[in-house]
This record gives sequence, C-alpha cells and structure tokens, in this order.
Amino acid sequence: MAHLGGMTQITRPLIFASGLVLAATAAQAACQVEYKAKRDKPLELYYDVTVVNAPCASAEAALRAQLARQGLTLLKVLSKKES
Repeated sequence: MAHLGGMTQITRPLIFASGLVLAATAAQAACQVEYKAKRDKPLELYYDVTVVNAPCASAEAALRAQLARQGLTLLKVLSKKES
C-alpha cells in the first residue's frame, strides 16, 4: 500500500503541471479570421484573412483594435478558425 501512496504523490504534481501547460497553450491560441473592412476618405474596401493572436472567442475584438490602429473599420467577420 505504501507504493500506491508514493504513486499518488508523484501523479498529482504531474497532473497539475500538465494542466498548467494546457492552460498556457490555450492562452497563446491564435485564430484565423476571414473578414471585410473599410477605410473612409477615400473609400477603400478590404477583404482579407489574417491570424489574430487571441482565442477565437475574443478574436473579433482583437481584430477590431488591430484594424483601428491601421485606420480601418471592421465591417463583418466572415469566418473564424483556430490555428
């Protein structure tokens, strides 16, 4: 029985460490986003596919901010895919 207790003591930290690795990987997830955007004055319309360094659940907000820094307005997200 002492042998089983030793395994439990070793297994728990390994499971915890594995969970941390998975959480870190999820936090670093990237999302491929297909979108339409525009720029005013002169009017320019854009269609593009880009990778956003954010999970797909929050990719639209991250893309909107990224495009705003370039003077573009996000019109529509056409698709999202984890990459």
